[in-house]
Amino acid sequence: MQTLLGKEASLYREAQEGKIICTACARYCRLGEGQVGLCGIRGVNQGRLRLYVYGRVITGHVDPIEKKPVTHFMPGTRIFSIATTGCNWLCAYCQNFDISQRRKVEGMEASPEDVVRLAKKYRSDGIAYTYNEPSIFMEYAHDVGVIARREGLINIFVTNGYWTPDSVKMASEFLDCATVDFKGSGEREFMRRYIGIPDAEPIFQTLLEIRDRTHIHVEITDLIVPEIGDSLEAARRLSRWVYDNLGPDVPIHFLRFHPDYKLMHLPWTPVETLERHCKVAKEEGLRYVYVGNVPGHPLEDTYCPECGSVVVERYGYDILDWRMDEKNRCLSCGYPIAIVGRPSSKRVSSRDRFVPVLWET
Repeated sequence: MQTLLGKEASLYREAQEGKIICTACARYCRLGEGQVGLCGIRGVNQGRLRLYVYGRVITGHVDPIEKKPVTHFMPGTRIFSIATTGCNWLCAYCQNFDISQRRKVEGMEASPEDVVRLAKKYRSDGIAYTYNEPSIFMEYAHDVGVIARREGLINIFVTNGYWTPDSVKMASEFLDCATVDFKGSGEREFMRRYIGIPDAEPIFQTLLEIRDRTHIHVEITDLIVPEIGDSLEAARRLSRWVYDNLGPDVPIHFLRFHPDYKLMHLPWTPVETLERHCKVAKEEGLRYVYVGNVPGHPLEDTYCPECGSVVVERYGYDILDWRMDEKNRCLSCGYPIAIVGRPSSKRVSSRDRFVPVLWET
């Protein structure tokens, strides 16, 4: 029966006239019997909100944590990445559109115990919930994550941050790290036209909730889309907000766009554009500013905010050199670098990853 009806969700409340309001994300879909939310995977059946993809995984990979991208938390670790179908955003540029925009419940059956067992089988240090928006399958991620944490694994969300206080509370029970992925620096017109949401305000509220109610490590990413989502003023506003509300040590990654899905007509983001965005973020006081998706660029490296020395040298997702002592202090001047953990002896590189296709249940 669970396979046919999914599993009853936790993140919802009853409303008037027999309606149910889903509280997994900031859309707050109001649903009647037989209706499904915009995400395509949460719907009402027999008077209860159900998560139809509970126990169904559409894809899985083992990656370096830097691919998420996460550079300041448990560097070099092996991360078992999973996704379900569906999403609460309608991104016109999505590189995972075949997963995220699929409004159909599909995937391999995998209980929470199965996911953790496979993560350990492939010598992973943690589990990432990614490729689509994980908050929409929060109850499934929670059940996987609680077991994973008990087994000594970390849990990471790659997320748009379009959450609710209810989803933040549930995430706090198992989540260790979240990379919150802005698009076009959160500029309102870009988000309305190319994502299908009114504005970025719920994302900012989520970040404040995470700051005030959890111990989740946060990194910020910002996809810079040329011609339509590359405003330097919007990037300045976002950087200033991060500095004022989360502090100067929160990393920010400006990611290079490549043509995909409905925006195949646009060019790759010019590297010079990304460099200008990084300059703006540094002017606003952020200490750890990165360029993403440009292998070999100097701004992939981590620099000491005090003396400017390279303390972590990278190429793509690979760590080439680590120039800090056992307490993550700069070897040149002793400044404490805001990185949690040190490179794992099991670290996986971009040339050494496994794509599991057989889910043993």
